[in-house]
Amino acid sequence: MSNMPAAFAATLHIRDHCLCLHAQRAARALSRRFDLAFRELGITSGQFSLLNSLNRPEPPTIGAVARLLAMDRSTVTANLKPLERMGAVAVSVDPEDRRGRRAALTDAGRALLAKATPIWIEEHAAVEVELNGEGDALRAGLRQVA
Repeated sequence: MSNMPAAFAATLHIRDHCLCLHAQRAARALSRRFDLAFRELGITSGQFSLLNSLNRPEPPTIGAVARLLAMDRSTVTANLKPLERMGAVAVSVDPEDRRGRRAALTDAGRALLAKATPIWIEEHAAVEVELNGEGDALRAGLRQVA
């Protein structure tokens, strides 16, 4: 019989089994890894994802970007500000709905994304190797949850 309090036993069980905890830890570790890889370009992994979300034939609405990235619109707007200051992104009034905004890559943003993509390819390939062929299963599981 264990002298461990039931509450601590539950804590240990949650630590070892909680999908949310493990997903958060993995997300933070991956973010740090890609932040380091992108540091030479002066962007973060989140900014790389945001730049990619704007890489479309037509500038998306802030709402469309928010849905893609599973963020709220105000967070997307706040995260666009540094990219606007860098000259990588331009935000304009949506001509279809004057209350809304659309965000587009500038020429500088497309150039930045072109420099960042090979870095992502190399780093992502290394992560895939570390996953020992389980990358597709991991992506499928994460898509199922999302």
